[in-house]
Parts: sequence; structure tokens; C-alpha cells
Amino acid sequence: MKKRIVITGIGVVTPIGIGNEEFAKSLREGKSGVSNLETFDVSAYSTKFAATVKNFSPEEFIDKKKARRMARFTQLGMAAAKMAVEDSKLDLSKEDMSRIGVITGTGIGGLDVIEEETATLLAKGPKRVSPFLIPMIITNMLPGEIAIQYGFTGVNYAVTSACASGNHAMGDALRALRYGDADIIISGGSEGAITPLGLAGFCSIKALSQRNDEPQKASRPFDKNRDGFVMGEGAAIIVLETLEHALNRGAKIYAELAGYGASDDAYHMTAPEPEGKGAVLAMERAIADAGISKEEVDYINAHGTSTEFNDKTETLAIKKVFGERAYKIPISSTKSMTGHLLGGAAAVELAAIVFSMQAGFIHPTINYETQDPECDLDYVPNTARDQQFSCALSNSLGFGGHNGVVIIKKYVK
Repeated sequence: MKKRIVITGIGVVTPIGIGNEEFAKSLREGKSGVSNLETFDVSAYSTKFAATVKNFSPEEFIDKKKARRMARFTQLGMAAAKMAVEDSKLDLSKEDMSRIGVITGTGIGGLDVIEEETATLLAKGPKRVSPFLIPMIITNMLPGEIAIQYGFTGVNYAVTSACASGNHAMGDALRALRYGDADIIISGGSEGAITPLGLAGFCSIKALSQRNDEPQKASRPFDKNRDGFVMGEGAAIIVLETLEHALNRGAKIYAELAGYGASDDAYHMTAPEPEGKGAVLAMERAIADAGISKEEVDYINAHGTSTEFNDKTETLAIKKVFGERAYKIPISSTKSMTGHLLGGAAAVELAAIVFSMQAGFIHPTINYETQDPECDLDYVPNTARDQQFSCALSNSLGFGGHNGVVIIKKYVK
């Protein structure tokens, strides 16, 4: 028997809200977090908007001096971690810190710091480059900083697999807990790559929407007139525990992380395999790992990027896994509201599932106006649906063909 693993704490920092309450409210309302970019000059860019985190002050969550020595993805992740640990009501004075680990995901890391220090190098020479450059940019600094902040000495590392990073990190955490490597693992994902170079790079590969006249309507997963994804930033951190440990300390239990599956398309740097074979394999592996039947899945949180190829390929893969029943399963894309948080997306989407499951609604896929004949499933268009669900599947499908899928179940004693 596999150990049961439960979620006991959540913290979110997103374009549609900082903190669980604001985020959950925005999900139900179908709020867009996309706006024109004002943090740098975008006049020469083909895309001039993104989904940024508004009104975020790192100093509210992190010591001011330490915050200055962190890249934005670390700042966002540290803020989410603080909220998650507080939400879990862990009494760390009673815990064996060697049994608490941290595994987080990010796709890019400290791109903002790379750009800033490159400018310093070119203008002032190598001796003026910050001694904090390397520790600030590396992707493992978020789990490292979380461990330093709280004294967690258990398993600790970062996962970097593009948009699948968060699900891979949480899947690794699930397995480590089942295997007995820890009692608690802090997991999730974070990204803060909306920078001049980051935006330019995604513009150059023509991956982004160019709906500059209507930025809030730009992220439109599964809609026939979608023209690319919207860059987003943010973080979500969750506290995972063995059920035994959670019950022993009387923890509040949000939901159960029940299954995980991973695969690779082995096809192309950025495009999905046209028949969805990798996504199918990852979904089937996650379902099998959870020990459930396909009939038990009653909601799907799609990768749903709003790109031409992802949306139709993911739709095809869902049909291959669930057959005719695919038409009866409600599906929604959180990215329609938050934009694409890259390495932070999967964890934010897991949080969206949990809050929706607890409150008895399915959040909408906003900006859905025109049906695409190749995307003909139930995407819960534009308005939240009051509906109970107890078993959700969440897809994350990244550049490089990386696929990560998790199963979240309503907790039942």
C-alpha cells in the first residue's frame, strides 16, 4: 500500500491575487491579470503586455537586506512559502527538521539578475559584477533559501523542466514522501522572467499573443482565434505531508495528492508531438499511479496555453485517454486568467484546483468566444460553474517535450 500524501498548507502570489482568499475570489469571478507592460519600454516589441504580479512588496515577506540579494523568482517563491507554512500551522519546535524537505520548480531562474549584471559588466567591467550574481541566478536557490529561512535539513533541490517544472517537483515530493525520505516536503513552483530579454526571446519564436489592443482578452485557450500565450509570473508553494503525520498533529487537510505521471514527446524543441502521445502516456501513468479508474476523473485543469498547437494537441490527447467520456468532463485553463507562469504554472493551477474543489465550483476558461472544430470539449466558457468534483487531473506540458501530470482527490478519511 502506498502512503497517502495530503496538502496541508498553500501560499500563492499571482497576477490575479496575492494570498489564498484573493486568488480564490478572482478564480470564481473570472478575473484577468493581464495588462500593458510598464516596467520597461516595450515600444519595439511585437507583444506589449503580460500578466504581472501587482502590488508585491518583497519586504512584507522577507528581510529587506535578504530580499535585495534574491532574484524575482526567489522573492515570489519565498513569499508564497511564508504564507504556505503559516497556513499549515506547523509547530516547527515540535518537528524533526531533518524530516522536512523542499523541492520546487522553476523554468528559467534569475533572468532578471543576468540582464542587470550583464549591463554592469559591459558598462563598468568585470570587477563591478555582483558577488551575488551566481547564487542569485541558479534555480536551486529558492529551495535553498526556504531551507535556510526555516532550518529544514531534509531532501532539498530544484527541478527545471520548462512549463512542467512544478508538476515534476510536486511529483518528486509525492514519491519522496511515499518512500519514507521525509514526513513533510515544501513544494511548488515559481517564475519571474518578464524581463526585456525574456519577452524578446518569446516574441522572437512567435509564441506570444499580439493582441495589443485588447490585452485582457489575449489569453484565450481553446478559442478558434487564439494567437499565442501571455507571459505570466508568480508562485505557489504547498505543504505536503504523509497522512499519518498530518493526522498526528491535527492538521487541516485541503486535499490529497494522489498520483503523478511523467513522459517526454521526444519530438521537437518547442512543438508538441502532433498525436499527443507523450501527454497521453503521462496522463495514463498518473491515473495508474493514483490507483483510480478513468471514470473517477471528474475535472481536468488543462495546460491550455492559448497557442495553436498546444490546445488542439492537448484536446486530442484527452480524447485518446478518456474516449467518448472526454465530452462529459469539465475542463478549464487557469492560464486564461493568470497568463502562463512557466515554471510557476503547475503549482498555481494545483492551488486553483484545491480552492475550487473545496468551494464547490469550477473556474472558467475566460475569453472563449468562437469554437475551434479541433477543440470541441467542455471548457467551462467565461463563467464559473457551481459544481462539486472530487477527483481532478492537472496537465503541464513543457518545451523540450516534458510532460508532467498530477491527480488531486478530495480528502476522505
